Amino acid sequence: MSSLREIESKIQDLRAQLYEIARDREFTDPEVIKASQKLDQVLNEYEQFFKRKMSGK
Repeated sequence: MSSLREIESKIQDLRAQLYEIARDREFTDPEVIKASQKLDQVLNEYEQFFKRKMSGK
């Protein structure tokens, strides 16, 4: 299981990558979509981290 700091670091890194990729491409470009989906996965992990904390697991 990842720590909160690890997840937050991943989010920052993936967000920066997404901005870099999207700067020169359309939002519907496959590379932009792929980067966005990676970020979504980590954001979901972040949300699950807090759900587990709130439920005491």
